[in-house]
Amino acid sequence: MQIIETISGLRVALKNQADIAFVPTMGNLHAGHMQLVESAKKHSAMVVVSIFVNPLQFGPNEDLANYPRTLEADIAKLAAVGVNVLFIPSVSEMYPDFDGKNLNQTMVIQPPAIADMLCGASRPGHFAGVATVVLKLLNVVRPTIAIFGQKDFQQLFIIQQLVQQFNLPIEIIAEPTVREADCLAMSSRNSYLSADERMAAPLLSKMLLNIKLAITSGNYDYASLEQQATEQLERAGWVVDYISVREMASLLPPPTQLKNHAELIILGAARLGKTRLIDNLIIQI
Repeated sequence: MQIIETISGLRVALKNQADIAFVPTMGNLHAGHMQLVESAKKHSAMVVVSIFVNPLQFGPNEDLANYPRTLEADIAKLAAVGVNVLFIPSVSEMYPDFDGKNLNQTMVIQPPAIADMLCGASRPGHFAGVATVVLKLLNVVRPTIAIFGQKDFQQLFIIQQLVQQFNLPIEIIAEPTVREADCLAMSSRNSYLSADERMAAPLLSKMLLNIKLAITSGNYDYASLEQQATEQLERAGWVVDYISVREMASLLPPPTQLKNHAELIILGAARLGKTRLIDNLIIQI
């Protein structure tokens, strides 16, 4: 496995590659990431993975400094599964105008209004940072295919819109959320949970499942279902950011009268102790 730290070096390494599958990550790799890599291997003989903790998507009070970094372990995992190239740029490599303190001179993508809803409502600027770094990485790697997980569904949705609206010749492949045995969605931030919090963490996915079962049984009172799930989480000590039923195609609230074969998604974000967890479940009516 080649390990490359510069954009120029990466472009030299990939210049004769016509078919590249790309998996962008922020490191601290778990089984969910490795499923993305396995998917990439099925689509191309040239698999590129990036590890870059993107400062542009972290707010001033978020966990950039403490975000888990496990580079040596990550390298070992990726080498073991046959990744061809690992790209690990520095912040200054990705953002040449970064002065060590701020990114005020950096040109930023302005995503559509959906970026200010759901996770974006409590994380202003987050998806602008995500869209900017993803566009930069896609431009650097120039893959034919890029693989993303469905756990961060709003992020996936915005990246799909980015590729479509900027006419990028890249296929975005979405892989299902990988879960622990107790249904907790795998996340790098799960490592922040205490032992007691880890035991309690599957409650978020359970609340989403309850909503899914209610809707598939014919209950389309979404507001009531969202409120009930929120109250149950709050009684258990969670601080709920949102529980929301949306249309998959638009991420907007669905009509109460659904057509056959409608696709909905239930999204949730809530804080357990100091750890913010997100999850979602897809419904096909």
